[in-house]
Amino acid sequence: MSKKDWLILSLDTSCDDTSAAVTLNDQVLSNVIASQAKFHQEYGGIVPNIAKRMHQKLLEPTVQQALKTARVNWQQIKAIAVTFGPGLAPALETGIAYAKEMAKKHQKPLIAVNHMEAHLLSPLAKNSKGNGSFKNEKIKFPLLGLLVSGGHTQLVLVKTIGDYQILGQTLDDAAGEAFDKVARMLDLGYPGGPIISQLAKKGEPKISLPIPMQQSSSLDYSFSGLKTACLRKIDQTQIKDKKFILHFAASFELTVAKALTLKLNQALKKYPVKQLFLGGGVINNTTIRQEIRKTAKLHNTKVFIPFDKKLISDNAAMVGVCAYFQAQKGKFVKNINQLDRKPNLSL
Repeated sequence: MSKKDWLILSLDTSCDDTSAAVTLNDQVLSNVIASQAKFHQEYGGIVPNIAKRMHQKLLEPTVQQALKTARVNWQQIKAIAVTFGPGLAPALETGIAYAKEMAKKHQKPLIAVNHMEAHLLSPLAKNSKGNGSFKNEKIKFPLLGLLVSGGHTQLVLVKTIGDYQILGQTLDDAAGEAFDKVARMLDLGYPGGPIISQLAKKGEPKISLPIPMQQSSSLDYSFSGLKTACLRKIDQTQIKDKKFILHFAASFELTVAKALTLKLNQALKKYPVKQLFLGGGVINNTTIRQEIRKTAKLHNTKVFIPFDKKLISDNAAMVGVCAYFQAQKGKFVKNINQLDRKPNLSL
């Protein structure tokens, strides 16, 4: 490891998963994720105070596991990185407090990372052998980023790393949030996205649902109208048997995919880029990825996603990779005591 190499311990507590990772530059040496889903299931969504308590309980063992898996110790770590926004305020607060404590204790510089920038740059991550989505290719700026998560849906023009322009974003609910809410309408449980995705595989998209923002020329998204249409359709259906639920899941999933690609198509017409980066937990959905790839192909745009599924949902490894690019530019927290959470942080 040379002096120019950055061995970073990173933390992500932006929502309901506690994650710690060790990265060497853009290579992932470990990426440990402790899920809290079972603690929130009975409430049908994330309870902030429970999330905070669980992060406090899980952070130390998760960090120790990340160090152990990467076979490194605190002395070898060159910097600590932590998500400081956007996200759930009490959850962010926990990770930041721990990162500050460790930075002071081990006398390491601290890097504050934007969670959405980490999602955006996640396709650049490589495995421990140096292999990733970019095998024999170079980044071609400007490129387009499509971020689809539980709290955000954004189309981003990436002029270079660190220079971003948001072309469109959700005006209300994010796509992932819509999945959770529709799952709740159907009494399917939490988290809704993976459940609907599984059911959709056995159903057919034969139920008509409106594609949001079809008449708008803007690149913004909206899912509240679709959510209302789903509620109306469910209420009007007298027999809600298994077949109905399977077909409804397939129909809703495809409608969300069409809504995402409608604006993506408009963006690619306006900004003819060669590369498209995908990030955020909803990108795990196979149908959505397929529809995005079809749309990108029409514009001769190559699609890049993280090499590992664990890098698509919330995780600390993507935070570490993002932090590496910041470290190269000397972007460290100047006053550790002043670093605070920013729940509504934008790119």
